[in-house]
Amino acid sequence: MKALFLILSATLPIISPVIYIRSILAGQSRPHRTTRFVYLATGILTTLALLSQHNWPVFAISAVSLVQSFAVFLFSFRYGMGGWAKSDIVCLLLSLIGMTFWQLTANSYYGLFFGIAADFAGSVPTIIKTYRYPQTEIPLYYAIDAMAGVLNIAALPIVNSQTVVYPVYLVLINGLIALLAAKNR
Repeated sequence: MKALFLILSATLPIISPVIYIRSILAGQSRPHRTTRFVYLATGILTTLALLSQHNWPVFAISAVSLVQSFAVFLFSFRYGMGGWAKSDIVCLLLSLIGMTFWQLTANSYYGLFFGIAADFAGSVPTIIKTYRYPQTEIPLYYAIDAMAGVLNIAALPIVNSQTVVYPVYLVLINGLIALLAAKNR
């Protein structure tokens, strides 16, 4: 059963960007450029940290999410919004600080926590944007990614702080944005 959950948790992040990119092209979603840049950078670092931990179930969802991040980042140039507001720059700097500490630790366990902190700081511009303009995001995209996190947790052979922290974060951050995007719909 855990193998099925793992397959589903890695498949959903393949499906969700297709839905999201279609919504971008249809004018239903406008990804935040700062967030998308940070997601790409932290995605690279998270995937490398999980690879070095040999945390294969969580590595699978992270690697798939990295491909997703790259595709959406490219679309954010033409169809996105934001990127240079003071709050965007502050969040970007906080993310870069988190990524720097992540790399300075040379410890994949601590690095994962710094990576999550950096990713969260990068998510703040999208959270603010979605709170103010819920019509600029579709809830389905984020709900699918939150569900992938839930399935990834169910697939874990061993549940401890090292294995569960990233998928729990994915559930929380994506769930929050999905709820904000569903507001007033």
